[in-house]
Amino acid sequence: MLRCKYKMAYRTIPLITEEIYHLYNCGVEKRNIFLNKRDCRRFLETVKFYQYKDTPAKFSQFITPPGWKNQGANLVKIICYCFMPNHFHIIAKQTIDKGISIFMSRLENSYTKYFNTKNKRVGHLFQGAFKAVRIENDEQLIHVSRYIHLNPFVAELVGYLENYEWSSYLEYISNHKDEICQKDIILSFFKSVEEYKKFVVDHADYARSIEKIKHLTSNFNL
Repeated sequence: MLRCKYKMAYRTIPLITEEIYHLYNCGVEKRNIFLNKRDCRRFLETVKFYQYKDTPAKFSQFITPPGWKNQGANLVKIICYCFMPNHFHIIAKQTIDKGISIFMSRLENSYTKYFNTKNKRVGHLFQGAFKAVRIENDEQLIHVSRYIHLNPFVAELVGYLENYEWSSYLEYISNHKDEICQKDIILSFFKSVEEYKKFVVDHADYARSIEKIKHLTSNFNL
């Protein structure tokens, strides 16, 4: 059983414009919030839709046509993401005051309405308010991006990161057709895409082994 594992040794601080944040949340009672590919696609499209300040309509009333792209001002700029069965991670840069708060409120409210309607349920879907942790330096930024991109491998959802569809990792290592990330913010610290790929993959087995040790220790303590 997958656990909601998004706890990191961070200190939450006020949201500041032009700063970069690690945003994350988990399903209430650690329940799955993405049940199939349709759910993941819906969440991704909702992220794309609500990253802008002025959208043409509520997402539930607007079907994004192929190639649609809002050219207006951004609330946030998406840098990377990963959607896991019972939680999600996003790294984003706030571009206007209260941009992240507005974006996350619209995102979570819209997806909750979709999920509840689809599954004939009521009530909260997410485990309280989203968490936002400021990225304090460049080194932390690239390491958090690696942590996020490694999530599916560490959780043993896939044997190869390239096989996980609901992460921005594919955007980073190839010319992905559905790009939404400002990936140059991270890739600018590397000589090439291949160097970033190596940076991530070389840490994969170690990250998985550490997670197994944590899991065994947790079970022992119970």
